[in-house]
Amino acid sequence: MSFLAYFWNTFLYVPLFNALIWLYNGYTNENLGYAVIYLTLILRFILLPLSFASARSQARFQIMEKKFAELKKSYKEDTIKLKEEARKLMKKYKVSPWAKGLSLFIQGLVLVLLYQVFIHGITYSKLNVLYPGIARPELINTDFYGFDIGVRSILWPAIVGVVLFLEIYIDQRRHKEGLTTNDYLYAILFPLMSIFLLWLLPMVKSLFILTSLVFSYILALIGFGRKKQDIKAK
Repeated sequence: MSFLAYFWNTFLYVPLFNALIWLYNGYTNENLGYAVIYLTLILRFILLPLSFASARSQARFQIMEKKFAELKKSYKEDTIKLKEEARKLMKKYKVSPWAKGLSLFIQGLVLVLLYQVFIHGITYSKLNVLYPGIARPELINTDFYGFDIGVRSILWPAIVGVVLFLEIYIDQRRHKEGLTTNDYLYAILFPLMSIFLLWLLPMVKSLFILTSLVFSYILALIGFGRKKQDIKAK
């Protein structure tokens, strides 16, 4: 086993799988759907610093975009000066071209890791990796309000698609003046593609993503909007 595989299994997969079964045994009335929701929320709380940093970076980037548009008009004939001023702008607003990529990479790893954990929880496999203090359940209840989270469902991916569309629509309403045809296409095609891809997977994936989306929306309501105002004040 390579070092990466050992690290992935020992320090990431196995602890999360044990956490899922621990939640299932003690806090969900033996309902895997609720265990998935609880584990997702716990991880989102753990990743809160990354979420706040990402939101702050996004707010800075949006403000910087407007400034950069002004620079393009002022230095449209002088590309060297434009690049120099753009670097100054990025330094002023502390925008790193790698920040968003790193955030997406970490979120992607979490998605893959949780999918692996949830699938093995559903199929009752890998229970041999449970820690001594974690009771082995006699069976795994995958029923969630009449839906089996271990099989495909069109309803839950559709709910995710609607939530994604509303999120994009609300965001685009805030920046209505700069929207292009591609932006409108994105608002329609991205939710539709998400519905199709999630329909190909067990319903547990839709449940996880929906929980994460709702968590993000609540965070936005209670404080992320203030970040932009704070940055403007500076």
